[in-house]
Amino acid sequence: MYPFHLAIAVRDIAEARAFYGQTLGFPEGRSAAHWVDFNCYGHQLVTHLNPALGPSGRVSALHNPVDGDAVPVPHFGVVLPMNAWRELAERLRGQVEFLIEPRIRFAGQPGEQGTLFFADPSGNHLEFKGFADVDASLFAR
Repeated sequence: MYPFHLAIAVRDIAEARAFYGQTLGFPEGRSAAHWVDFNCYGHQLVTHLNPALGPSGRVSALHNPVDGDAVPVPHFGVVLPMNAWRELAERLRGQVEFLIEPRIRFAGQPGEQGTLFFADPSGNHLEFKGFADVDASLFAR
């Protein structure tokens, strides 16, 4: 699989560095005054300063129902093996405010998965999923 590259808007570069680098533990790559690269599980996540957000601004989102949850759209994240997902969920408790608490979605059905949602300080929504068998379950119908 090839790594993805995703660029997102943030309201403050120092705040993004603290959140993605310290809270989430993503190693920092290249940077300039208005952007920072992070290694997001082997993928390139780039935070770009967007002055239009303002110092207290947030990216807007809508919500769609999925298996009883109000899922924020847009969102992005990473699919992990279940043990890594559980470790991440435990590590993030008390570090982030979950929008959707860590839980199992589609229990007993094809595509059963762990899921959790939270937002960065700029309002970018993140979802991390966990599967017992990623290859067999990710696109299960």
